[in-house]
Amino acid sequence: MRFTCEKNMLVTGLNIAGRTVAQKSSLSVIEGILCKAGMDLSLTGYNMETAITYDIPAEVSDPGECILPARLFSDIVRRLPEGPVTVVVDGNFQVSIRAGQASFTISAESAEDYPDLPDVNSGRPVPIPQCRLKELISGTIFAVSENQSRPIHTGVKFEVTDTDITAVAVDGFRLARRTYHPQNGTGREMNFVVPSASLKEVEKIVTDSEDEASFTLGPKHILFQMGKATLVCRLLDGEFLNWRQVVPANCPIKLVASVSDLSSSVDRVGLIVSEKYKSPIRCVFGNQELRMKTQTTIGVAEDRCSFAGDGKELEIGFNVRYLADALRAVPSDEVTLELTNGLSPIVLTPVDDKHDFSYMVLPVRIKNA
Repeated sequence: MRFTCEKNMLVTGLNIAGRTVAQKSSLSVIEGILCKAGMDLSLTGYNMETAITYDIPAEVSDPGECILPARLFSDIVRRLPEGPVTVVVDGNFQVSIRAGQASFTISAESAEDYPDLPDVNSGRPVPIPQCRLKELISGTIFAVSENQSRPIHTGVKFEVTDTDITAVAVDGFRLARRTYHPQNGTGREMNFVVPSASLKEVEKIVTDSEDEASFTLGPKHILFQMGKATLVCRLLDGEFLNWRQVVPANCPIKLVASVSDLSSSVDRVGLIVSEKYKSPIRCVFGNQELRMKTQTTIGVAEDRCSFAGDGKELEIGFNVRYLADALRAVPSDEVTLELTNGLSPIVLTPVDDKHDFSYMVLPVRIKNA
């Protein structure tokens, strides 16, 4: 095998594909990175749960494939001088790496024992702009559960219809939903749950551009195509929460607030709350004004924030981090706060139809003042 490509492209490919190289495994071959030279150069990392493949333009004079030691090969390439890098692998899997005046010789392995990646190419891909896919992920993934007793909730559920693509995450204390409405119908109906670890890798790869991405559903796996990168991962099995039944509808109290003002006030009051010194934030929704207060062994913090509407002096407590996370995820300048009573969740919804989201945070019982 022999190929030549630009160092910066090779570094990028190794960084992205290397994220899913197994760190320690009884199957030693997946601790390396699969390198295939054909029309172009393809690099793959696979930990038996998630695989990332990255394609790089290269001049291939002798096609072939091998397994390269992931960390060593990456360290060498990063330290090479700028410009073209030539890699030659002989019949004994001795690898010659040259760039400028620098040269290295290392050992590789045969690719024969590398496990086959799941095949989901028989499905029909659903296109989505990369920026919209990124919004669906970043707008929900923070709310996935870390409780392994319910593995299905450690991922994000995707619901696809002809008119929209919805992502939902829940953890028992909060819920996050974002919906994207494509201009052209998807022509599909599907439901699946993607592990959060794999979605975090997708989130790192996609850009804020309108460049097209896509996802293809297989029987047990999902494949994301994002430019030169492809990620395939196993889906989660189980019964996901029927989220439509738990989100309150027709809340009697609706208030409109500035997201930045409300976030700033919540962040300030939360300064004296920590993992060690936990305490809920006490919120009193008055007429045109929200009064916030929290008290821990560190001290007391109070703040006020104006909004439009009358909260009828409703008093309710929240986990300050959950409320702050929900506000940070709101994509608009203003948000509607929907309330029912002191024992019901708060729901954050859009003020207009430019966005489609809902963030629900369950209340925390607070002691009487």
